Amino acid sequence: MRHIIELDRIDFAILGILQEDARTTVKAIAAEVGLAPSSAHQRIRRLWETGALKGLHAEADPKVFGIGLEALLMIGLTKHKRQTVDDFLRDVTEIPEVRSAYLVTGRYDLVVHVAVRDTLHLKDVALDQFTSRPGVTRIETSIVFEARRRDRLPNYHSPRDAT
Repeated sequence: MRHIIELDRIDFAILGILQEDARTTVKAIAAEVGLAPSSAHQRIRRLWETGALKGLHAEADPKVFGIGLEALLMIGLTKHKRQTVDDFLRDVTEIPEVRSAYLVTGRYDLVVHVAVRDTLHLKDVALDQFTSRPGVTRIETSIVFEARRRDRLPNYHSPRDAT
């Protein structure tokens, strides 16, 4: 079981600021959450040390690279053994067009998010990379018209007050 750390509202505010823009300076974070820069720096360091912060990421715009279509592939598998599913997920996340893959419950076993140039490219990826794989029983494709993503955690701060 993972160790759960206790965060207060200021910790969550700092996380939210960094998730919105990882380039925000400690001085700006401190001003926004009402702390001295040294206190904000200590909190940020603690978030890194405890594993609450795992990385800072840059997001590229796929359209700039000619990747104009995103789709969700809902995939059914014949076998549900842990090793089979783990191997499948490992293999598909190595496909360049795959942005993310999720093991889910319900009608399908996996949902795979792909980014491709166009519908012809989507067809090639679906046929060459997914339907041809052993163990795939069905695949349903949905084109993404618009995506709105929020990577921020919900602010479920602990009952303790910030000091």
